[in-house]
Amino acid sequence: MKEKPNLRAQRSKRLPTFLEASISVLSLIMSVGISVAFLGLDPQMPMLLGVAMAAFIAWRCGFGWAEIENSMVKGITRAIPAIMIFLLIGALIGIWIVSGVVPAMLYYGLQTLSADIFLPSTLIICAIASLATGSSWGTSGTIGLALIGIGSTLGFPLPILAGAVISGAYFGDKMSPLSDTTNLASAMAGTNLYTHIRHMVNTTSISFAITLLIETILGIRYSGIVVEGVNVIEILGILENNFVISPLMLIPPIALIFVSIKKVAALPSLALGIFVAAAIGYSIQQVSITEMMHVSFAGFNSVTGIGTIDDLLTRGGIVSMSYTITVVLVAMMFGGIIEESGQLKTLIKKLLAKAHSTGSLVASTVLTTLISNLVLCEQYMSIIVGARSHAKEYEARGLHAKNLSRVVEDSGTVTACLIPWTSGGAYQASVLGVGTFAYAPFAFFCWISPLVTLAFGYFNINITRIEDDPETQLYRTN
Repeated sequence: MKEKPNLRAQRSKRLPTFLEASISVLSLIMSVGISVAFLGLDPQMPMLLGVAMAAFIAWRCGFGWAEIENSMVKGITRAIPAIMIFLLIGALIGIWIVSGVVPAMLYYGLQTLSADIFLPSTLIICAIASLATGSSWGTSGTIGLALIGIGSTLGFPLPILAGAVISGAYFGDKMSPLSDTTNLASAMAGTNLYTHIRHMVNTTSISFAITLLIETILGIRYSGIVVEGVNVIEILGILENNFVISPLMLIPPIALIFVSIKKVAALPSLALGIFVAAAIGYSIQQVSITEMMHVSFAGFNSVTGIGTIDDLLTRGGIVSMSYTITVVLVAMMFGGIIEESGQLKTLIKKLLAKAHSTGSLVASTVLTTLISNLVLCEQYMSIIVGARSHAKEYEARGLHAKNLSRVVEDSGTVTACLIPWTSGGAYQASVLGVGTFAYAPFAFFCWISPLVTLAFGYFNINITRIEDDPETQLYRTN
């Protein structure tokens, strides 16, 4: 008897069409957008619908279930380092609150920061802290959290406060030589780190100046309103009654900044911040080891009697990061499928086909990094994909690699926090207690930056050719 052919084994793989790839991406964006913005749902389940659609498109293109599953696992694996940081930051926030670190920063901040300059001061303080540490996440979860508390007690709306914190934090993340994304962007594009930073000065300074102007105007507008009914003396008294307030409480954030400047890796830096604060909590606040262990896992529960203070201080712990971690896990499943099945490659190829002028090439790079943030759900991957997919085209047109590194940094690093299902967006929303869609319109620096870099591209401003600076053009295509 003639043996029947194995139809399953005969299936051949193919690249998805542009329509198929677009369906995957739009299914994720629309399901999450509608569910979160209009139905008030959490994004995890809607995101799974996007995962299912991406898997179906991959299957249509000839991929078997084992390959699709492996692509999801590969995507999740990329998120493991971020998840480890999430866990430690959750523990750090809980320990810093129970040990009096965050209450002390609130106490001193309320005495020194007035309402009329609060928003621009928040922007500048977070920018300096992030520039010193190279970490937007660390800045938001520590100094940013304290500034949110100060601002909320003064009566500022939380989304506006979160926007100022995030704008400042991402300025430093973008410009600091200690930042992972800054080093990654220069390496992927193929230029010197400090050449990359110097080339970002023009676009970044304009974006930051516009943001500072907006924050100043907002601060003046709200200053006459927010201070009404705010009894700062009462709040200071309540903090003193519930915590020992001393300059010693500022040692943990100072230590964290110091080790970051010394280029100590994120995990041991955060661990040091936890242990130093725990030692202070045990010796000065008289917090038992049992209570600190509980708070580091379950978070701190504040009962001062002041709503704004209790809302701020009732947080932290590893448990508080479960929402963020689940968002990231599902998002990385989607990103793994999109990348491994060639759907992302199809989308980028379509964009490059339209890039005829320098301005359109810059626009293609910006869109690629944005799409990568949307579908790969991680700012590191958006930088890698944006840079590597365009490097040969920039060199072929005689454009210096530092143009490419600047564009991917201007559009990849700063926009990740504007998307709810990226690790950056999920983290900021969880730590600051403000939804991504709520703070995104007020994170001015993060959406002004790509607009400025687009304008520079189309008006041929700050575009350097290879012959103008050949020594710092490190990347060469074969």
